[in-house]
Amino acid sequence: MKNKHITLIGAPSSAGAYGPGQEKAPQALRDAGLVKFLEDRGIRVSDQGDVPGFRWRVDREHPRSMNAGMVASVAGAVAREVQAAFHEDEKLLIIGGDCTIELGVVAGCLHRSENIGLVYIDLDTDLNTPHSVEDGAFDWMGVAHLLHLEGTEEKLAGLGKRVPMLHPSQVHFFANGNMTGFERTVIHQYNMAQTPVQEAAADPAGAAGKICAGWARNFDHLLIHLDVDVLDYVDMPLAENYRRQQGLKFDQLMLALGEFLKAPNWRTLTVTEINPDHGESDASTLRVFSERLAAVLGDAF
Repeated sequence: MKNKHITLIGAPSSAGAYGPGQEKAPQALRDAGLVKFLEDRGIRVSDQGDVPGFRWRVDREHPRSMNAGMVASVAGAVAREVQAAFHEDEKLLIIGGDCTIELGVVAGCLHRSENIGLVYIDLDTDLNTPHSVEDGAFDWMGVAHLLHLEGTEEKLAGLGKRVPMLHPSQVHFFANGNMTGFERTVIHQYNMAQTPVQEAAADPAGAAGKICAGWARNFDHLLIHLDVDVLDYVDMPLAENYRRQQGLKFDQLMLALGEFLKAPNWRTLTVTEINPDHGESDASTLRVFSERLAAVLGDAF
């Protein structure tokens, strides 16, 4: 029987978010039974605990780049944990936290291989910069910093062993649909790969399978980033963003994720933007999410 083992890393930070909440997610998912659900699926879990986190606060001195130092600190800690745990056949589950923890995941993986591809499952593309938007929230700027776009913060873009950490050809946006004009220009300029949300929703497994059979095969290691903002908030009210009647249904997302996890070269799954204060007060929404996620992971080995 194939050994089923996964390393779990928590990143309890909302440093890059619009407000607090996401920093509670790693412990809330554990409390909802995530580790037990994984073990029930025959997966041996090495829980490395949490890196030092940060609860969002207003940064009035840097209104367009709030809490950049703490975003970098948390991502740097994630990078060190990922680097230590990332071995040739190891699978990593990183739970956050806001989207900026992916900077640390990529930085950590780069110490093992530069030939990595990132599937970015998110209704947003996170290609904004402190110059292109005024709100100062880094959680929709993460990919811009991975690509080292003009106007990004050097302390974030420089977390990896190379700058830029990724080239545009190493990113595939999946189920994206909410973009600023600046982001659309970047995607067009670099001809970045994308599967828009309408296409993903029409055939979730088929669309994901097509990516795995084509684009994803170019890389030694496939990294999967899941922002639960991609979900229709009414269907699964867990994200920090309240968008209703937009995005994928929970079943659609899990079908797509199941296909991505069939890729033989997948190594990391990062789950972000869960606010445990959303959903049912008895945490049943978190339990449903955790159990289904464990089931999909259980089928991935």
